[in-house]
Amino acid sequence: MFSLAGRRALVTGSSTGIGFALARGLAGAGAEVVLNGRDGGRLAAAVERLRSEGATVHAASFDVTSPDEVDAAIEGMERDIGPIDILVNNAGMQRRAPLEQFSHGQWDELMKTNVDSVFLVGRAVARHMIERKRGKIINICSVQSELGRPSIAAYTASKGAVKMLTKGMAIDWGQYGIQVNGLGPGYFKTELTEALVKDENFSNWLIGRTPSRRWGDVEDLAGAAVFLASDASSFVNGHILYVDGGVTATL
Repeated sequence: MFSLAGRRALVTGSSTGIGFALARGLAGAGAEVVLNGRDGGRLAAAVERLRSEGATVHAASFDVTSPDEVDAAIEGMERDIGPIDILVNNAGMQRRAPLEQFSHGQWDELMKTNVDSVFLVGRAVARHMIERKRGKIINICSVQSELGRPSIAAYTASKGAVKMLTKGMAIDWGQYGIQVNGLGPGYFKTELTEALVKDENFSNWLIGRTPSRRWGDVEDLAGAAVFLASDASSFVNGHILYVDGGVTATL
């Protein structure tokens, strides 16, 4: 029920961090994976790392915020690698600043990366899934799809949009045998959160705020991703699965 053998998964923004961990988890369940990123060196290193673990891996370097690049890349994958059975829209970014100091350029960059990419890649992949009458799409949301924090209002807005876009995709595409769900990580130890992990005051606050009393490790996300990508979730659609140690359950 949880096997992904014989299936092909594209994970955007998967050279490092959460994206790489998700790709690794899907590969561990038997999927052939396509890694995406804009940094060629990091992408090549990620591919070699998974291949050394026995995974079947491909690299696809394209800008997920460019409509032309996205459409060309997806068409090329479908033609040269094979059908994309699973899409994980993981590419994203963070910008921290009080909202009154946030520039329009920063807002535009963040929204293009966090929201436009989900629409563009999701649309390009779904067109093929619709023809096949099957497919799994997992959009990476966040606890900030539900909760706010000082200095990240724009990020919160973007992840709230991804949550609702996920529901909209499920509504439009569910009739074609496609399940679209969100995966909402809490606070995880990654390169992007390294400064917060090392901030003793913040880390102590977070651990005290989290019922599981710890930071998340990226490996904690693999099981949830495999569930949403597999036949085990064949009647789960438009749902956001929070993997946050209980942060969204408590004040």
